[in-house]
Amino acid sequence: MAKNEHTSPKVAKKASKLLRKSKSKPVKSVSASALTQAKDRKKKK
Repeated sequence: MAKNEHTSPKVAKKASKLLRKSKSKPVKSVSASALTQAKDRKKKK
């Protein structure tokens, strides 16, 4: 993967929901992979 490729915030949000709700191992694996590639959230002050 290139350094500038990131999962979009929209996809990351859906992946997060799937990761929390799904019991399927392949779904959790794909969701975790998408979240790993997502940009870090900025911290609130």
